[in-house]
Amino acid sequence: MKAASCLPAQPQVDELGQLFHRLLQEHQSVFHELHRQQVLVGQIGRQLAAVLRAGHTLFFFGNGGSAADSQHLAAELSGRFQRERRPLAAMALTTDSSVLTCVANDYGYDEVFARQVAALGRPGDCAIGISTSGKSRNVLRALAVARAAGLHTVGLTGRDGGYMPSFCDQCIVVPHEDTARIQEAHIFIGHALCAQIEHGLGLAAPQPAAGC
Repeated sequence: MKAASCLPAQPQVDELGQLFHRLLQEHQSVFHELHRQQVLVGQIGRQLAAVLRAGHTLFFFGNGGSAADSQHLAAELSGRFQRERRPLAAMALTTDSSVLTCVANDYGYDEVFARQVAALGRPGDCAIGISTSGKSRNVLRALAVARAAGLHTVGLTGRDGGYMPSFCDQCIVVPHEDTARIQEAHIFIGHALCAQIEHGLGLAAPQPAAGC
């Protein structure tokens, strides 16, 4: 009689496991393509650090998941990213429900970010618009107002870039059709920019990890 094997049974890969594998492959493919953006991301990181060094402000804006990314990245800078350092002047134009609803009601949804840029932006600041399609009219409108007011303009987009590159001084295009994969790349790029800003400003070194 054979002795029973002591090795654990191998789990069966079901349809959901196969779906996870396919999504992971798509994610890895998108991130592999990000190597092509290395120089541009570095240039933007230096530009954003220069804006903050000069005492100016970064304004982030977008819709839906891109609104969440805007708030996330503004918080990394005005709060803390990886280094214990002074707060940096960054804000998301997606958070004030009174302003958003007032402007949308009185002027139309296309103006919800542009109106804030016109009110708060100053020459030398930077407007950072996020749109996975590159065709979000309220984002494009805000970038146009920002450029006319003397702000530097940066875009994060996907697919073929849509209309966004022509509205930006610098624009990063994630060349993929799936919104989720584009957004995953956007938050990675945003985190890379935060790290480059901290490095570029020569801020304090990361805190040592706590002992076990």
